[in-house]
Amino acid sequence: MSVTTDTRPLDLLADFPAIPAGWAYLDTAATSQKPKPVLDAINRGYGETYATVHRGVYQRSADMTLAFEAARERVARFIGGKPQETIFVRGATEGINLVAQCWAGTQLKAGDRILLSTLEHHSNIVPWQMVAEKIGAAIDVIPLTADQRVDLDAMAAMITPAHKLVALAHVSNVLGSVLDAKRATEIAHSVGAKILLDGCQAVPRMAVDVAAIGCDFYVFSGHKLYGPTGIGVLWGRYELLDAMPPYQGGGSMIDRVTFAKTTYAPPPGRFEAGTPHIVGVVGLHAAVDYVDAIGLDRIHAHETALVRQARDALSRINSVRLFGPDDSAGIVSFAVEGCIRTMSPPSWTKAMSRSAPATIARSP
Repeated sequence: MSVTTDTRPLDLLADFPAIPAGWAYLDTAATSQKPKPVLDAINRGYGETYATVHRGVYQRSADMTLAFEAARERVARFIGGKPQETIFVRGATEGINLVAQCWAGTQLKAGDRILLSTLEHHSNIVPWQMVAEKIGAAIDVIPLTADQRVDLDAMAAMITPAHKLVALAHVSNVLGSVLDAKRATEIAHSVGAKILLDGCQAVPRMAVDVAAIGCDFYVFSGHKLYGPTGIGVLWGRYELLDAMPPYQGGGSMIDRVTFAKTTYAPPPGRFEAGTPHIVGVVGLHAAVDYVDAIGLDRIHAHETALVRQARDALSRINSVRLFGPDDSAGIVSFAVEGCIRTMSPPSWTKAMSRSAPATIARSP
């Protein structure tokens, strides 16, 4: 993770071929555009360097395997983890489902409780509902404070030894609210609960150190970090991963296979069945390098200035209602009075809120 004292405004439009001059791309929280270094890495990966990994004995396969594992080391270092704790998945959604099925699904029992918050993404709600329904566990929901942050005082008052898992967004994808992840972890651990953090909106804009936070699981998606779609990361404490059964069966996740019995590889291989998204991993490596070269502190400062500018301008419009804290992390959410969206079937309507996440490819 890079640290720099350079405070000059960022002007990176030239790095993003898909953002024409004069555009302000406002959908980065949903998916980011890709800078040239990432596109170049993807092109090389599907071109002159392409080969399978972990199973070929020829030189190009060996080279691609080294590149694949170098990416694992790079990503682990980016979030303060270790390579053997860093699993490549299709995205944060798959990472959360993996933990729900392989940890919660085997460790929780009827009567246990799971703690979420009001502002969680559906991907951090539905997997826990599925496993809770299957095993007879219950879900509790932490409310928000007046300025729309996860109420950690309420969390501390609500949590009991019956709570075995807490799952929270490090940064809200709608409100931009930043969680005090270390305090949330301490509260969870005070009753022996494990905690998973959804870092999709955190890793593109702030330094993350899972060891310093002390959490048990951390997930994020590459496509929100200026990397490819279809690739993400699940980080977990090794002792937890090592005790978990596989998520899927297939090649690469095995130690030895016979028709009588199969034994499984240690983490992370145990959770990476089949041919992986090789080029996605290479592209993710390039994305991490790109963000680190700019400096996460510069990105954070730039997005803070954009958020301040956007909120100030929107607050002057009478028909606009702003949501989230004033210091939201790179995301501005608002509703326009009288603006509705017709759903299918047409009788379904609701007020429409528009998220306007900042992009590092645009200067204030």
